[in-house]
Amino acid sequence: MTAGNNGQGTPEGDDPFGYLYRSEGGDGNTDGGQPAHQPGVPRTSYNQVRPVGSRQYGQQPQQQVTYGQQAPGTGPAPHYAAPETLPGGAPQHPAPGGRGGARPKRRGPLIAAVAVVAVVVAGIGAAIFANGSDEKKEQQNTANGGGEEKPAPAEDDKPTEPKKDEPEKRKPAKLPKEDAASLRLSGGAVTEKTVPGAQGDGGLYIAGMNKQGAGVEWKVDVEKAGDYRLNARYGVPGTDAALTISANGKADSRAINMKNFGGTKDWENGWKTTWSLVKLNKGTNILRLSCEAGNSCDVHLDQLWISPKNG
Repeated sequence: MTAGNNGQGTPEGDDPFGYLYRSEGGDGNTDGGQPAHQPGVPRTSYNQVRPVGSRQYGQQPQQQVTYGQQAPGTGPAPHYAAPETLPGGAPQHPAPGGRGGARPKRRGPLIAAVAVVAVVVAGIGAAIFANGSDEKKEQQNTANGGGEEKPAPAEDDKPTEPKKDEPEKRKPAKLPKEDAASLRLSGGAVTEKTVPGAQGDGGLYIAGMNKQGAGVEWKVDVEKAGDYRLNARYGVPGTDAALTISANGKADSRAINMKNFGGTKDWENGWKTTWSLVKLNKGTNILRLSCEAGNSCDVHLDQLWISPKNG
């Protein structure tokens, strides 16, 4: 046996590679349009050169199609066909998150849609609120007689009304009070602090009033003319006393009584208070307490002060 010669009389079925060059559905007598092997003729299949791709395995031979006819296999498949047999092969589906393909980005359009909806809702709410405010204003105007509502004027825009001439209300000035030792002395009156209990500054008081013509003079200022009380704190040695009052140079017919209230027996325990009405002018007045004829003048003067008539 030589190359290309399988021997004479070798049956076709004895060739183990016969299926490689036998046509689909062939009976062994033909080989892809070539005549079948004849006895006595060497097999030269390996010398039969074919163009690459001309041999097709596992496919039906193409049939000639005429116009008006449908090519076999172009119609809808009556049965399920595997995806790999479809034109272009099985569709490729990239794994989620893999590198096979970029995942479509849908967040941008979604966020834009949400923003548009929010803007629309806000606009509707603003329109409803404005409409409600206008309706309320219209109802208020109707209730007020249909007139246009005017804003309340600001504090700075309010017209200033001229103030009427009203008397200025002031608290009355505090009425004066003086230590007798600080007043003007005359007629032999002197300051002294022998007897304890005087409330004047330093315990000083006026003595020597038991001489006729002795006295003290006091300048008093008041805001209103009228009757006032002249109050005096005095001391007696267990007997009654009285001094003459003069206002603005005019002596009062009634003396200021300085009685021994409580019946004390000495100077130390004889400090008392008394008062008498005096008529004063508005402004400055001069009051004088003096020992005059007919007065009992054995007395010490501690303090003098003015108070209202009914106070």
